Amino acid sequence: MSVIEGKVWGSTKPLLQTPAIEIHRIKVKEGGYCSKHTHQSKINAFYVLSGVLQISRWKNYVHEVSKIIQPGYDQHQMVDITKLYHDDICVVPAGEPHMFTALEDTTALEIYWAELNHNDIIRDLIGGMDESNNLTLFEEENSPTHIYAKKTKTSIN
Repeated sequence: MSVIEGKVWGSTKPLLQTPAIEIHRIKVKEGGYCSKHTHQSKINAFYVLSGVLQISRWKNYVHEVSKIIQPGYDQHQMVDITKLYHDDICVVPAGEPHMFTALEDTTALEIYWAELNHNDIIRDLIGGMDESNNLTLFEEENSPTHIYAKKTKTSIN
């Protein structure tokens, strides 16, 4: 059972909550807006079911400038504003400040997820083939944190 949570701008109801993804149905009153905020690791998407939802996203751009006295870089902050209508979606990357505003009474899905880092493997040993099945793993006496593979001979009588 999901609990509807009241907000100053309307309400939110969790529809699905797992460690990998969250989906909330939000109802935002015309003129209602959320705080400007940033998710450190979650990607945030808005899918409009009815109404009009404006998504504001703050982006930092760095441009190289040529100044007569001191060449360098000039940083500008820009706000990207996107209006979402029925069946429109907007995806906000993790780490990007954003907020929403309802331009009329709006119902939308707010979806959160995090992307896996597919290069997160740390190898202790390197894989290979041992067709004779006589591979033994052992730790070096002076360095128990180092594990080595060594072929051994066995005999069966």
